[in-house]
Amino acid sequence: MKPLKPGEPRQIGPYRIIAELGEGGMGRVVLGLAPDGRLVAVKQLHAQFAHDPRFRERFRREVATSRLVSGAYTAAVMDADAEAETPWLASVFVTGPSLKEAVDAAGPLPPASVRLLASGLAAALTEIHRAGLIHRDLKPSNIILTSDGPRVIDFGIARVAEEAQELTGTGAIIGSPAFMSPEQAGSGQVTGASDVFSLGAILVMAATGRGPFTGPTAPQTLYNVVHATADLTGVPEEIRRLAGPCLAKDPARRPTPDQILDHLGPVPPGAAPWPPSVHARIQQQDAEVRSVLALPLPIWRPPPKKMAPQTKKILFGALGAVVLLVVTGIVALGLSIADHAKPEDPGVTSLAASEALSPERLRLADPCKVLAGRFVQEFGTLKPDTRSFYPARCKYTGLNGESFEIRLGEPMSTSGVVRTDRMADGLPLLRSTISGGCDSVIQLPADRRLGVVVSHPGREGDPCKAADDMLTAAVTRLRTHEVDRASDPSSLLPLDPCAVVDTAVVAKNLPNAQAGPRALRICEWQGGGETLTVELSLGAYVPEGSPVDLGNGVTGDIREFGGTNCTVTWRHRPLPEREAEHVAVRVSAKEGSGSPCDRTKEIAASIVPKLPKP
Repeated sequence: MKPLKPGEPRQIGPYRIIAELGEGGMGRVVLGLAPDGRLVAVKQLHAQFAHDPRFRERFRREVATSRLVSGAYTAAVMDADAEAETPWLASVFVTGPSLKEAVDAAGPLPPASVRLLASGLAAALTEIHRAGLIHRDLKPSNIILTSDGPRVIDFGIARVAEEAQELTGTGAIIGSPAFMSPEQAGSGQVTGASDVFSLGAILVMAATGRGPFTGPTAPQTLYNVVHATADLTGVPEEIRRLAGPCLAKDPARRPTPDQILDHLGPVPPGAAPWPPSVHARIQQQDAEVRSVLALPLPIWRPPPKKMAPQTKKILFGALGAVVLLVVTGIVALGLSIADHAKPEDPGVTSLAASEALSPERLRLADPCKVLAGRFVQEFGTLKPDTRSFYPARCKYTGLNGESFEIRLGEPMSTSGVVRTDRMADGLPLLRSTISGGCDSVIQLPADRRLGVVVSHPGREGDPCKAADDMLTAAVTRLRTHEVDRASDPSSLLPLDPCAVVDTAVVAKNLPNAQAGPRALRICEWQGGGETLTVELSLGAYVPEGSPVDLGNGVTGDIREFGGTNCTVTWRHRPLPEREAEHVAVRVSAKEGSGSPCDRTKEIAASIVPKLPKP
């Protein structure tokens, strides 16, 4: 999900546009908000498909048919406008990665998940074919993995694009070679059986990470689809028995979607369809959407009355004006981007910015590696102060003594933070000048309570531009794996402090308490006027209080103060130079509720067995 660029339209038809979701061969997809509050995915088709009124008629006909599809495993079409200057359609928005994104990020799905995928896709094809449609472009990027199963998108539109080839003069093949049927690749008659062939190829990809016909080039892949035997190497036997018949070259020998459903049988109730890593990405996208919706929304304006289709002359004149505006916008955007520097040789980026700035990712990063090097020319090579006492902070010194500090997962305060018109990797830069110099800030897309901050104490020149330049470099560097800490299975630093506690023990000792991150490695539960804090730390460890047995061979230190506060700490493992990784558990209780130390000890003891062995 990307913020909209300056000057982009903030409304399409009746939908307020709040973010960009992606772009493909047919068009661009944006996140919209309907007047009744529902979220929609609005697809604007590329201008090349709007040059002929025959295309609009086909588009109108196919969209009307698509709106008849309403099965549980499809993202239903809600609205469309074939008469708009750029035709568009809106469908129900669902959160979750595409199958392609999920497999690229987390690897092949287990057989149980592939069976659930097959069942959902077969059910979706049943509904699509029942409406008189053929998908024609069923592929991993057109399948969204939601928390309760797959959703098929873009059904019914591929045929419009296929028929539009003669209008555009491109002669391009509509579809993805690795997932096309032989009849599509060989210009044969396309029926519903073509979608079943694509389903079989998708199951192989989901189970192995590769398609059954993928070759080194698109022409070779198409040749394999038509002539070669499917490569089922590494496909689990139960998936092979399902996918193999779907991949028959003869369409008549392929099973129907109903026969696939009969073969699979009923889906177990309550089954979590995907591996934990996929569900984590779904939750992350949910958080990104909530974050975007928390920003000021565009003012809703009633859409203009629909006009009759324009003549070619007027249409091309309007398109010319649009091109001129786009070029003007690009020039203006280029000048804006030139205002702050891009990092020099940041390394090989392999993560999206939203993933790079997730709490899980930041806990794996070493802050003293992020800006170590020469990334902004005017400040030379930055050298880190590796004596930092904080695992999420690091100070750097560069040319002429210029200094910067980076803080990962910093708690965000709304006071003293203002918006700017600058961006870094598509994310808005915020600003704080409370420190006297300048702090450049990016809120984490998945949790706006935390952020990444680069501080620059300089008083001369433009300290905020310097901080922005370095934060831009930091975000790009965080998208690489060159900033990772050395992997250590015994370390506390990668752990989520909100996940190391026993939730049943917390519920017993602090009823109705709700958890939330206070910093990257600090989690806080609050409820009923009481607070529990769990902190995972790196630094010098000084025992305070009295020894306490926490079980599993671990002895900690317990200290009560003020009659309502108690802290239990213990050293998880020693490190060189008198440092250690350690844990602190604190309970702040209500007056008159008795000593809080019994509860603190019980919660601390429940954490010990959930930590890695030192």
